[in-house]
Amino acid sequence: MSLKEKINEDMKAAMRAKDMAKLGTIRLLTAAMKQKEVDERIELTDAHVLAIIEKMIKQRKDSISQFEAGGRQDLADNEKAEMAVLSVYMPAAMSEAEIQSEVAAAVAAAGAAGPQDMGKVMAVLKPKLAGRADMTAVSGLVKAALSKA
Repeated sequence: MSLKEKINEDMKAAMRAKDMAKLGTIRLLTAAMKQKEVDERIELTDAHVLAIIEKMIKQRKDSISQFEAGGRQDLADNEKAEMAVLSVYMPAAMSEAEIQSEVAAAVAAAGAAGPQDMGKVMAVLKPKLAGRADMTAVSGLVKAALSKA
């Protein structure tokens, strides 16, 4: 079952269970997916859906920090609940050691000699790690690995 089909099944289950919080979040996700399909005239793959979910989670994290800074804990809690629903669809996160080994392999595969080759290394890593690791943290690890090279 594709990720898109799983999301649709979960939406139906949330409707049956009358779980309005989960249903609302899943509807936001399906709307974003349909918007991408219409805008780009494509059929979404799991990779596309993961990219949409990743973007939505990042938006929620930004909103949470803004709401907490503004003293609106009620709104921050709503965003945290939405983020929890969205996180269910993400693949299991990689451990620090797994990420380190992927970075080392990518540096070797790209033949990177220094910081100027960061784009090449990230291009190798992005498809492998998308959705499974925080790409900002991966970028920092790549930068550290290339500064040693």
